[in-house]
Amino acid sequence: MTKTAIRTPLIAGNWKMYKTGTQAVAAAKKLADLSKGVAGVDIMIAPTALSLPLVAAALGKDSQVRLGAQNIYPGTEGAFTGEVSGRMIRDAGADYVIIGHSERRQYFGETDESVGFKIRAALDAGLIPVMCIGETESQREDDKTFFILDKQISDGLKGFDLGDLDTLILAYEPVWAIGTGKTAGPEQVKEVHKFLRHLIREKYAEGLAAKIRILYGGSVKPGNIKDLMQIEDVDGALVGGASLNPEDFNKIIRF
Repeated sequence: MTKTAIRTPLIAGNWKMYKTGTQAVAAAKKLADLSKGVAGVDIMIAPTALSLPLVAAALGKDSQVRLGAQNIYPGTEGAFTGEVSGRMIRDAGADYVIIGHSERRQYFGETDESVGFKIRAALDAGLIPVMCIGETESQREDDKTFFILDKQISDGLKGFDLGDLDTLILAYEPVWAIGTGKTAGPEQVKEVHKFLRHLIREKYAEGLAAKIRILYGGSVKPGNIKDLMQIEDVDGALVGGASLNPEDFNKIIRF
């Protein structure tokens, strides 16, 4: 399936646990200034939860740079010390939320089931979920890539119907390529993204497969974004380290 006009590319920056509120505001404002005039691409940055309202206030509602959260708690409110709900994220100024990043799975015990709960919470709060999936290096070496991706989607989206997934975004991030400097080769990326779109078609519908955006993540840089974006079925990127520098991220946005 070729790219279509209904799939506007999304370039998203995951700032992880970097930048104080003051630093985040400065970087976001610089990015907004540098990216003025960019057309035909959606831009999102995900600062820390503490920085979200500060960055939102600094950018204003009319900025083309939109905001996302890095995590969400699957509940509306309650005695859950340290957690942040979808309603709180929306009120802080975010439109997106990253869910199931491999670091959350690896360090904080997130499972496919908990990812599903979080996606439901995001949708209930009117947020756009960016669902992260990907295999480890050992899983790829054991030829289990497609099995793992199928399981992550099947279990993570268990109980969801077609109408629930209208805004869902997938982010394929091979775990072995995150922060390592390694990038999946063009044929690897093409093969996986084609598989994922076919999987959505088979599990749900042709219409959803045609419009769902599938991002690539894993050591995305200014030097490789152009080649990545030329790959069929790649609809954008989830960028880590390179998104922390406004100049570098602006180059990626202008792929």
